[in-house]
Amino acid sequence: MKIIKIEFLIQKGHFYQTPEFATLLDEIKDGILSVTNPESSHLFTIYPEKKANGVVPIKKNFQESMVRNKWQCEYRMSIASRLKPGPIDVVKKVSDGRYFAVEWETGNISSSHRALNKMAVGLLDGILAGGVLILPSRNMYQYLTDRIGSYSEIEPYFPVWRNILINEGVLAVIEIEHDAESTDIPPIKKGTDGRALR
Repeated sequence: MKIIKIEFLIQKGHFYQTPEFATLLDEIKDGILSVTNPESSHLFTIYPEKKANGVVPIKKNFQESMVRNKWQCEYRMSIASRLKPGPIDVVKKVSDGRYFAVEWETGNISSSHRALNKMAVGLLDGILAGGVLILPSRNMYQYLTDRIGSYSEIEPYFPVWRNILINEGVLAVIEIEHDAESTDIPPIKKGTDGRALR
């Protein structure tokens, strides 16, 4: 998998200037780059048919990579939730006791808004030191499950999060894309099995 762009919506306070944040960002980038298809390949190749490929198996492979760097998967946090909080895809506790959260989008554009809003509230409440949302590029999302959220869809709303009054924290969106296209491989299964890429 390749990274097209990293867009910082919030970079405030001291944390984003620390070596600790630099290490976290490197781990996130390495986790993205480590996602390959087929597994034996060094590239992420996608079957180029509209709406043909599942997204959950791709996320699961990213999570497996992050666990190797001691991130926690599907971690429940009481952020912006009056009821049972939903899990965050991966989190890591930072040295000051807060958490850094990463969400890999597997839902629609409304899900993307909720993810960024949830992480922004986590920053405002002092629960999170930072948050990152990972989204497919326009070129990639056409081949994924119908109505999956994409970077190009959420980008017009970036000013909303840029203008949040906050003194400390990081909020970013990472745009990703496949390395290659091929009809010689099968479509990625539309399921919950993280091994579906294999």
